[in-house]
Amino acid sequence: MIRVDAVWMAVEPLDMRAGAEAALARVVTVFGAARPHHAYLFANRRANRMKVLVHDGIGVWLAARRLNSGKFVWPRDVSGTQTLTRPQFDALVLGLPWQHVGEAGVITLL
Repeated sequence: MIRVDAVWMAVEPLDMRAGAEAALARVVTVFGAARPHHAYLFANRRANRMKVLVHDGIGVWLAARRLNSGKFVWPRDVSGTQTLTRPQFDALVLGLPWQHVGEAGVITLL
Protein backbone atom coordinates (compact mmCIF):
# COMPACT_ATOMS: atom_id res chain seq x y z
CA MET A 1 0.00 0.00 0.00
CA ILE A 2 1.60 3.30 1.05
CA ARG A 3 5.14 3.14 2.44
CA VAL A 4 5.73 5.23 5.56
CA ASP A 5 9.31 5.52 6.82
CA ALA A 6 8.75 8.19 9.47
CA VAL A 7 5.79 9.50 11.46
CA TRP A 8 5.76 13.12 12.65
CA MET A 9 3.28 14.71 15.06
CA ALA A 10 2.40 18.41 15.11
CA VAL A 11 1.50 19.52 18.61
CA GLU A 12 -0.52 22.61 17.66
CA PRO A 13 -4.15 21.85 16.68
CA LEU A 14 -5.39 21.91 13.09
CA ASP A 15 -8.85 22.99 11.93
CA MET A 16 -10.42 19.72 10.79
CA ARG A 17 -12.16 21.50 7.91
CA ALA A 18 -8.74 21.76 6.25
CA GLY A 19 -8.41 19.83 3.02
CA ALA A 20 -5.32 18.29 1.46
CA GLU A 21 -3.89 21.61 0.23
CA ALA A 22 -4.36 23.40 3.57
CA ALA A 23 -2.92 20.41 5.47
CA LEU A 24 0.05 20.30 3.08
CA ALA A 25 0.65 24.02 3.60
CA ARG A 26 0.59 23.42 7.37
CA VAL A 27 3.12 20.57 6.99
CA VAL A 28 5.48 22.87 5.08
CA THR A 29 5.02 25.62 7.70
CA VAL A 30 5.49 23.36 10.74
CA PHE A 31 8.00 20.79 9.43
CA GLY A 32 9.80 22.80 6.75
CA ALA A 33 8.92 20.40 3.92
CA ALA A 34 6.78 17.39 3.07
CA ARG A 35 9.27 14.57 2.61
CA PRO A 36 8.46 11.46 0.56
CA HIS A 37 7.31 8.46 2.58
CA HIS A 38 6.72 10.52 5.72
CA ALA A 39 3.40 10.81 7.57
CA TYR A 40 2.35 13.99 9.36
CA LEU A 41 -0.25 13.88 12.16
CA PHE A 42 -2.56 16.67 13.32
CA ALA A 43 -5.40 16.76 15.85
CA ASN A 44 -8.16 19.24 16.58
CA ARG A 45 -8.32 21.24 19.85
CA ARG A 46 -10.41 18.61 21.66
CA ALA A 47 -8.11 15.84 20.36
CA ASN A 48 -11.03 13.63 19.38
CA ARG A 49 -10.25 13.96 15.66
CA MET A 50 -7.01 13.39 13.82
CA LYS A 51 -5.80 13.91 10.26
CA VAL A 52 -2.82 12.18 8.70
CA LEU A 53 -1.13 13.52 5.60
CA VAL A 54 1.23 11.13 3.80
CA HIS A 55 3.51 12.09 0.92
CA ASP A 56 3.95 8.93 -1.17
CA GLY A 57 6.67 10.33 -3.44
CA ILE A 58 4.22 11.36 -6.17
CA GLY A 59 1.35 13.09 -4.38
CA VAL A 60 -0.28 13.33 -0.98
CA TRP A 61 -2.90 11.25 0.82
CA LEU A 62 -5.09 12.72 3.54
CA ALA A 63 -6.91 10.47 5.99
CA ALA A 64 -9.10 11.35 8.95
CA ARG A 65 -9.99 9.44 12.11
CA ARG A 66 -12.50 10.27 14.82
CA LEU A 67 -12.95 8.72 18.23
CA ASN A 68 -16.62 8.39 19.18
CA SER A 69 -15.74 8.54 22.85
CA GLY A 70 -12.59 9.68 24.59
CA LYS A 71 -9.63 11.53 23.13
CA PHE A 72 -6.40 10.82 21.36
CA VAL A 73 -3.46 11.12 23.74
CA TRP A 74 -1.97 14.33 22.37
CA PRO A 75 0.84 16.33 24.00
CA ARG A 76 -0.35 19.64 25.42
CA ASP A 77 2.59 21.01 27.40
CA VAL A 78 5.19 20.98 24.66
CA SER A 79 5.51 22.96 21.46
CA GLY A 80 6.73 22.06 18.02
CA THR A 81 6.81 18.51 16.73
CA GLN A 82 7.55 14.98 17.82
CA THR A 83 8.47 11.77 16.05
CA LEU A 84 6.67 8.49 16.68
CA THR A 85 7.67 4.90 16.10
CA ARG A 86 5.30 2.54 14.33
CA PRO A 87 4.16 0.88 17.62
CA GLN A 88 3.56 4.33 19.12
CA PHE A 89 1.51 5.35 16.06
CA ASP A 90 -0.52 2.15 16.28
CA ALA A 91 -1.29 2.88 19.95
CA LEU A 92 -2.12 6.53 19.22
CA VAL A 93 -4.78 5.78 16.60
CA LEU A 94 -6.50 3.46 19.09
CA GLY A 95 -6.52 6.16 21.77
CA LEU A 96 -3.93 4.40 23.93
CA PRO A 97 -1.07 6.11 25.83
CA TRP A 98 1.50 5.97 23.04
CA GLN A 99 4.18 7.84 25.05
CA HIS A 100 4.65 4.73 27.21
CA VAL A 101 4.96 2.19 24.40
CA GLY A 102 8.44 0.70 24.28
CA GLU A 103 10.18 -1.83 22.08
CA ALA A 104 7.95 -4.43 20.44
CA GLY A 105 4.84 -2.47 21.44
CA VAL A 106 5.16 -3.21 25.17
CA ILE A 107 3.34 -0.65 27.33
CA THR A 108 5.62 0.15 30.24
CA LEU A 109 3.65 2.74 32.23
CA LEU A 110 0.08 4.07 32.37
